[in-house]
Amino acid sequence: MSESALATCLLSAAWLASVAGMGWLAVSLPVHAQQVWERIPASAMTRLLRCLGVAGIVAALALCLGADHASMAVLVWVMASTGAALLVAFTLAWRPRWLRVLAPWV
Repeated sequence: MSESALATCLLSAAWLASVAGMGWLAVSLPVHAQQVWERIPASAMTRLLRCLGVAGIVAALALCLGADHASMAVLVWVMASTGAALLVAFTLAWRPRWLRVLAPWV
């Protein structure tokens, strides 16, 4: 695999990890959990969703660092996180039940 193809795969994975992380963080909040599942999950599930959210965002940073040098990777990570947050916010406003895909076990 060429270097540019590898970087593209890593950055795509970073964006997906950002979306998943932001989604997990969003649905860990009671108001958004109510929108998505029409009930509030138990506190243990909320902690798990928060941990998954943080892990997703950290994984996105690691993937960005694997794709490029540190100063560019952090910039791309911030942009990916911002785009992911917007995507999750618009999904919550338009079709909140679509976020059930992120945690079907709830």
